Amino acid sequence: MEPKQAVAALGALAHEHRLAAYRLLVEAGPEGLPAGVIAERLGTPSSTLTFHLQQLLQAGLVTQRRAGRQLLYAMAPASMNALVAYLTENCCGGEAACAPACGPAAQATRLRKTSAA
Repeated sequence: MEPKQAVAALGALAHEHRLAAYRLLVEAGPEGLPAGVIAERLGTPSSTLTFHLQQLLQAGLVTQRRAGRQLLYAMAPASMNALVAYLTENCCGGEAACAPACGPAAQATRLRKTSAA
């Protein structure tokens, strides 16, 4: 990911409603959700949500597809992974001891360490 792309993605996420919508889409997975469902779950008016989803779409963080009369939005896993990779590229000077703190494997490792103690 190029710095300009990272700035655009971070800028798109730097708003309470957009961050909430993005987190909801991440939770929903690659199938995504209809715009109306997102608006309902977040308690956001549809017109306001459309503006925020367009910002996420322009930043490349979500995709949009039509299913009949509905617009479905989904998180773009490659973009999310690229942003996280960009942010953590030089974490701890590249030492192996600085492994990512998220994901199922990291959580299982933490649980084993806690249980052993």
